[in-house]
Amino acid sequence: MHITKYLFLLIFILSSSSIADDVLPFSIAKLEPSVKEQILDGTIEAVKKATMSAQVSGRITEIMFDVDDQVKKGDIILRIRDTEYKARLKNAKAALKEAKANLKDAQLELKRVTGLYKDKMISESVYDKAKAQLKSSEARVAASESKITEANEQLDNTKIRAPYSGIVVERHIELGESIQPGKPVMTGFSLDQLRAVVDVPQSYVNAVRLHKTARLIPLLDQKETVSVKNMTIFPFANPQSHTFHVRVNLNNDITSLFPGMLVKIAFKIDETKRLLIPQSAVVHRSEVIAIYVLEENNLVKLRQIRLGNSFGDKIEVLAGLDAGEKIAIDPVKAGIKLKQQMESK
Repeated sequence: MHITKYLFLLIFILSSSSIADDVLPFSIAKLEPSVKEQILDGTIEAVKKATMSAQVSGRITEIMFDVDDQVKKGDIILRIRDTEYKARLKNAKAALKEAKANLKDAQLELKRVTGLYKDKMISESVYDKAKAQLKSSEARVAASESKITEANEQLDNTKIRAPYSGIVVERHIELGESIQPGKPVMTGFSLDQLRAVVDVPQSYVNAVRLHKTARLIPLLDQKETVSVKNMTIFPFANPQSHTFHVRVNLNNDITSLFPGMLVKIAFKIDETKRLLIPQSAVVHRSEVIAIYVLEENNLVKLRQIRLGNSFGDKIEVLAGLDAGEKIAIDPVKAGIKLKQQMESK
């Protein structure tokens, strides 16, 4: 489900250790200007994900890994019975040996016939036949070498190896099962490279394409944001949903995300910077709209402000506050503190 409201990054910095809790019994926030963003739902996926399949037929004799096991690139994940393929390789090597012997005989025969032909002791047809025999022997050697290459490859395919380091997520076969070429055996992915995929409504895609800036917000800790390396925007829309598919590529040093997790992607759609404050921090006194501000020496002051548009639970401040100032988040506690401050004078 898409979140259609705008979110503007407002960085709240809680009161520092230099401000004791007994002096300020309420939380404060430091105002920073923010840019306009659109938050959409995304899903984490692995860049490298593969389902390994059998390349030869046979019975599975050994399975080295199972679901949730870590594998390294080149590790053998299972073995297929190889007796038949070893026999094929042996036959191919024997055929090559025979072909090379025949080639040697053909070379010697052509050498002998060539001398006789030069001495005009044999006809040209006999000479041509010896040359043809040599070419045929050479072809049989080449064919036998190809058979050995094929037999070696088939024998090697009885050992299915991991194409890259990763984790096994699904096993499709059982020990002792007979399989045919193309039969899936295991599925795995690498956690080294992750990305988020999201469908962007066509009303926002031009702004997303213009700025190409986003941040990822994990649902487990929405205060944390994950940096984005780059993004790929598909050049066509889905005719049913009228959305554009976008791949957001993440940096490689992420350990808290796993494929399949739901996340939020905040796309930058406007450069305009605004000062936003929580609507709950605003104080209404008759016709006066104000907010409690923390000034020098931790003094609390009620200051009148002018507000602009609302953006979810935030509201824009048009006048009365500047970036970098600190405001009270809880106006009730701040009001009590102000009253105590005035009584102490």
